[in-house]
Amino acid sequence: MNIRSNEPFWLVKNGLLHTYPSLRENIICEVLIVGSGITGALMAHSMIKQGYDTVLIDKREVVHGSSSATTSMLQYEIDVPLYRLIDMVGAQGAIASYKACRDAIYTLRDLVAEIDSACGFEQKDSLYFAGRSKDVSWLKREFEARKTAGFAVSWLEKKEIKSRYGLIAEAGILSEDGGSVDAFRLAHDLLHYNAKKGLRVYDKTALKKVKYEKDHVLAEMETGVQIKAGKVIYCTGYETQAMLPEKIVALKSTYAMVGEKDHNLSPALKSTLFWNTDTPYLYMRSTADGRLLLGGEDEPFKNPVLRDALLGKKRDRLCKTLKVYLPDCQFIEDFCWSGTFGETKDGLPYIGTHPKFPNSYFVLGFGGNGITFSITGMDIIPEMMKGTPGLLSHYFRFGR
Repeated sequence: MNIRSNEPFWLVKNGLLHTYPSLRENIICEVLIVGSGITGALMAHSMIKQGYDTVLIDKREVVHGSSSATTSMLQYEIDVPLYRLIDMVGAQGAIASYKACRDAIYTLRDLVAEIDSACGFEQKDSLYFAGRSKDVSWLKREFEARKTAGFAVSWLEKKEIKSRYGLIAEAGILSEDGGSVDAFRLAHDLLHYNAKKGLRVYDKTALKKVKYEKDHVLAEMETGVQIKAGKVIYCTGYETQAMLPEKIVALKSTYAMVGEKDHNLSPALKSTLFWNTDTPYLYMRSTADGRLLLGGEDEPFKNPVLRDALLGKKRDRLCKTLKVYLPDCQFIEDFCWSGTFGETKDGLPYIGTHPKFPNSYFVLGFGGNGITFSITGMDIIPEMMKGTPGLLSHYFRFGR
């Protein structure tokens, strides 16, 4: 399936960083990872660190799926507000999920330093703002829920938001815990770093079928070669839906833009992530090289052709919406693209085992928290492999 259109900013900016061969012979490993995006790269790093003989495959060039189109906003805020998630899954699971995403941002910061990645990680604040007065009351409820749960948040009124950011908003929650990154570059850096430590990477190697045996899996590629692995970890995002017997995710089309370098972006804009209470919500951040990135205009995904046909219309709407909230911003479009992502009913990922797939694990981080959920998966999967699953494995399970 074609999951992105045009050339996303990250792909053009970084070029061809590292290349890997396709698989042309039968091999054996302890762990097989399917998918080379940021999730697969993070899981590969975790498996190598745990000492597993690991192989990673992808049917495309590495990191050329969703991770080349992501906007890479690192937030602990899940797409479902905390107060609503508490009603859906209980306070223990909701707060633990939010805190895991918060902690994941700092785990990623340390990981970037560990591998000396040039991915432009930046720690930032995050402003969740109400553009319309009717949203202020529930946003205030969300603020109280986060404050009670121990998150570092403050409430900003309309005048202070305008004074700080030049942003037109009714009110907002300012969080201290956020960040941004070039996920395309980070995934490449992770794969390259771990390839030097024994990770075997094969791109343009499409998985045809998997035979699930009692104590191993036998994965057959479209070329006819096989991989015998003790365990397989699927890091294939929303495309995993095609292999599952039940529907776990609704597909959405999303649209994003990056402007020309703007030397007049204020320090406050550069150091903050922005997203609003609209449905679908608008999101904005700066890139490490001083560009404004904005996105949104999400709608149900039908097919790549229809999604891509709307690119011009969505671009115009995004520019118009930006002017409503940042009237003084001189945004000049440089890149524009669309992509597809998955959204779950409770905003939580699916991480763990599935009864229909023995000796298999899934790390499927959906919605706006795909990266932070994947970082959490770096701990959850090893725990499950050792037979000591933690609390979050219950809330992120299939069949919940």
